[in-house]
Amino acid sequence: MYLTMNDSRMVSIAQVQEFIKVGTHVDFQSASAKETYQWVDEVLLRFRYFSCRKKEKSVIREYVHAATGYSHSQITRLVGKKKKLGKVFLSSTRRHTFTRRYTSDDIARLIETDNAHSRLSGQGTKRICDREYTIFGDQRFRRLKDISVSHIYNLRRTRQYVSHALTVSKTQSVNVSIAERCKPDPQGRPGHLRVDTVHQGDREDEKGVYHINLVDEVTQWEIVVAVEKISEAYLEPLLEDAINQFPFLILGFHSDNGSEYINHVVARLLNKLLIRQTKSRARHCNDNALAETKNGSIIRKHMGHMHIPQKFASMINEFYRTHLNVYLNFHRPCGFAERKIDARGKEKKVYNLYLTPYEALAGHPDALKFLKEDVTFEKLDGIARTVSDNACATAMQKAKAALFKSFSSFKK
Repeated sequence: MYLTMNDSRMVSIAQVQEFIKVGTHVDFQSASAKETYQWVDEVLLRFRYFSCRKKEKSVIREYVHAATGYSHSQITRLVGKKKKLGKVFLSSTRRHTFTRRYTSDDIARLIETDNAHSRLSGQGTKRICDREYTIFGDQRFRRLKDISVSHIYNLRRTRQYVSHALTVSKTQSVNVSIAERCKPDPQGRPGHLRVDTVHQGDREDEKGVYHINLVDEVTQWEIVVAVEKISEAYLEPLLEDAINQFPFLILGFHSDNGSEYINHVVARLLNKLLIRQTKSRARHCNDNALAETKNGSIIRKHMGHMHIPQKFASMINEFYRTHLNVYLNFHRPCGFAERKIDARGKEKKVYNLYLTPYEALAGHPDALKFLKEDVTFEKLDGIARTVSDNACATAMQKAKAALFKSFSSFKK
């Protein structure tokens, strides 16, 4: 409830204490801040505040707090003013403020300009304000013609500008729910692929071919394919064909965060094939280290860095399927790391074991469990023993030389 109260007869601390106990549910109101300050001055004088003990002062301050709603820090300031000046009064002076250089009309002109130009940079807006006055004679820009860039940004933060200007929202990063962000752990099981893309460079307006490199983490079985473009329409059938070339079941598909793999088309394909899709973690550049290493030691080593036009993708794919992939998996030994702990407790990798990917697969204790239904080791042995390593490598090099010769002889 609200009371209009005359407390002039309240002269003792005991009366104040009793009032505080029963007056906690009473709301006090005054006509103005000036009257409230006068009442505080009168209370401090009536109870001889500066002659009271510490406990009594606390009671008086609590009474003022209950009656006015002022914070304890504000009451401390009022008591200090009473002690210093002898009276509590509402100051009529205002703090010094700088004269506004630009008026609300100027801010309105800035809003009009930014809305028309979709909010250019500060430098661009400054130039437009200058041109509006000096070239086109618009007197409304008389003050804005000399505005600084920093002042433009200051005016853009004012309440008037924020409430009337069209907002240009910044591009926000989007969390793509496709694929789990982690470093996959195959736990010694074949079928966990590391995938990456290698671009064969552009020349003027002509795009180069793209190589897709798929490497099994456990056996290092590698399938390389080429594609004209890395859009979903080109990639989907090619990825499905590449996955079918592996002799064992594919369980995982790990790539970086490139949009050629992190999209709904690839996700649907992998989901159809019951393959788990993962992607590299942020700021973990070694999450896809195996594929990155093979990019240099295989694709760049054999295909180089020169520009190869997109139109040769089908010819390159035929070379990969017939020669390079066979050579990589049956006749080219790869180093397999063995982790050792030195005397200082530091882990390091030692490469003493070199096997072809086929040998690594055949030597796996559960290899038969991972083979596809239509694949047997008898078939794979037949491919591995058809020719020697050197004979296969020589045939691959001749086929590669013929391929590159066809590039140079092909008329555009």
